[in-house]
Amino acid sequence: MKTLLTYFVPVLTLVLLGSSTAAYAVNCQTLVTKAPQNVEIKTTMMGRDKDVRSPYCLVSGVMSQRMGVDDKFYSIQFELRLPNFWQGRFGYQFNGGSDGEVKPALGAMTGLLSSQYAINQGFAVVSSNGGHDAQANPEAGLAGPAVFGHDPEARRDYGYGAVQKLNPVARSLIESYYASPIKYSYGLGQSNGGRMAMVAASRFPDMFDGLLVGYPGFNLPRAALQHAWDIQALHRVNDDISQSLTPRDLKVFAKRILDQCDTLDGISDDMIFAADTCQKVFDPKALVCKSNFDRDCLPLNKVAALMRIHMGPHDSKNQALYTDWAYDTGISSDNWRMWKVESTISDWSNKPISVVMGAASLAHIFTTPFTNVAGNIYALENYLLKFDFDKDAPKIYATNNQFKESAMTTMTTPDAAKPKLTEFKQHGGKMIIFHGNSDPVFSVKDTMRWYDFLDFMLEGRAPEFVRLYRIPGMPHGQGGPSADQFDMLQPLISWVERKQTPKHIVAATREKNPEITARMAGMTRPLCPYPSYAKYNKGDFLQATSFQCVIAK
Repeated sequence: MKTLLTYFVPVLTLVLLGSSTAAYAVNCQTLVTKAPQNVEIKTTMMGRDKDVRSPYCLVSGVMSQRMGVDDKFYSIQFELRLPNFWQGRFGYQFNGGSDGEVKPALGAMTGLLSSQYAINQGFAVVSSNGGHDAQANPEAGLAGPAVFGHDPEARRDYGYGAVQKLNPVARSLIESYYASPIKYSYGLGQSNGGRMAMVAASRFPDMFDGLLVGYPGFNLPRAALQHAWDIQALHRVNDDISQSLTPRDLKVFAKRILDQCDTLDGISDDMIFAADTCQKVFDPKALVCKSNFDRDCLPLNKVAALMRIHMGPHDSKNQALYTDWAYDTGISSDNWRMWKVESTISDWSNKPISVVMGAASLAHIFTTPFTNVAGNIYALENYLLKFDFDKDAPKIYATNNQFKESAMTTMTTPDAAKPKLTEFKQHGGKMIIFHGNSDPVFSVKDTMRWYDFLDFMLEGRAPEFVRLYRIPGMPHGQGGPSADQFDMLQPLISWVERKQTPKHIVAATREKNPEITARMAGMTRPLCPYPSYAKYNKGDFLQATSFQCVIAK
C-alpha cells in the first residue's frame, strides 16, 4: 500500500503561524516519505491546540501489521507530536488500562497542569495503541477490549513488545524531522503505563534516561486477583454489591481512620502523612456497632468485608497471592467506590469497574489458558464470584503450547520478585515513582515492597537512582481528600540533565476537587521520599514550609 499525504496545510495558515512554523510545516509534509521500512505514515499535519503552547507536527502511523492466531487483524498504531519548541527531549507515553486506542501524545501525567505536560517542556512525544484495537471484537460485548489476550503476540505487545518495536521508529522519525540527535529520552506512564515504565527499566535498561511512574500496576496479573477477592467479600454482605457498602458506610470508616491517625504527623489537618504508623495503630474492629443504638459505627459483616478486602487475596492455605492494602481516608472517595463497589455507568448496570474491566482482563489476558467468558455483565460478575483461588489463581503463572510465556512474566519481568536494575543504574537511568495511599486498583504497599526489595538487593543504594513518593488520601489518579496537584516531571528532568537529586516535592490541594474538606483549601504539603514522611514542625499549618521530612521510628 502506498503512503499518502492526506492533509494539506494552506498557505494562509503558514503565514498566520509565522515563517519558522512554515519551515517546520514543509518538514512535516516531507516526513511522510521518510518512514522506516514496513512503517506506513498515514497522515502528517501541523497543529496547535489549547493544551500545547507551541505549534507541532502531528504524525499518525501504523506498523507491525499482521494476522493473529485468532484470525484477527493486529497492528501497532501510533501518534507522534513534534513541537517547534523542541529541547532535544523524547518522551514515550505509556498508556493505561487495556490500551487499544491511541491517546493524544501530550505527555500528560497526574498532578501536572497542562502547561507542565511533557510536550510543553520541549518533548517530542509518541503514543500508541499497544498493538491492538479495543474496538476489534464488538461481538464479545463488554469483554471485547480484552479479547486480544487470545493472541500470544498481542499479549506480548501489550506487556512490553510494542515499546520494543515502536521506540526505534519514533526515534528515527524525530531525528529525521529535526535533523538533530535526541539528547535525552524519557518514559512516562501511570497505572498500566506505570507498570510498563518499570518493566522498561529492567527489559530495556538503556532505552530511557528517565522514567516517571504513576501509581503502577507492576504485578498486574496478581493485582487482578483482587477483583475476584473484593467481589466475593462484598457479596457476603449483600447479593447486590452496590448495597454492600453505602457511601455513608465508607465515610464513617474514613472518619474513624482520621480519628485514630490524623495527629500522628504532628497536626490535625484531615490528611495522614504518618501512614506507616497508622497501619499499626488503626483497629478496624473498633468500628463494629455494639448495639442497635450506636452511631458512627458499622455492622460486623461490613467491617469484616472491609478487613477482608484490605487483607488482599489468599488461597485456602492462607498464602498471600498479592499484597495487603493501606487503610487511608481516600476510601470515602468516588474513585474508590467506582472501582470496587458501584459505578455510575448505566450500560454496566452500575457495576464497578472491577466487574467489567477487571473480570474481562483476568479471564482473557492474565490467565492461561484464557477463559472465554461472555461479555455481558452477569457472566463477568459470575466469573469473579466463582473464581477459585486454589485452582484458578495459579493460571497467572501457567504456560502451554500456545502461550510460551506466563502472563506474570509477560506483564512483569523474569526478575520481578528480586529487582536489581543494575544495567539501568549503570546506564545512568533515573526513576521517580508516585502512588496514592488510597489507590483501590494497585496497592501502594506492593510498590513499597518492590522498592524495599530493590533497596535490599542494592544494599541501601536504591535512593541513588529511584525515588518513591506516597500521596495521602489520593485514590487511582487525582481525587479524594488529598493534595493531588504536583509536578514530578521537572524534578526528573533536573535529576537526569543536571544531576540534581530530588528531595521533597511540594503538592497542593485543588480548588476544583470537591472531596477536600473546608480546612484543606489552599493547603500545600511536602511529599517526602519514601520511607520518610512530612511531619509538622512549626508555623502556618497551610504551608509546606511548616513541615519537615522525617523517618518513622
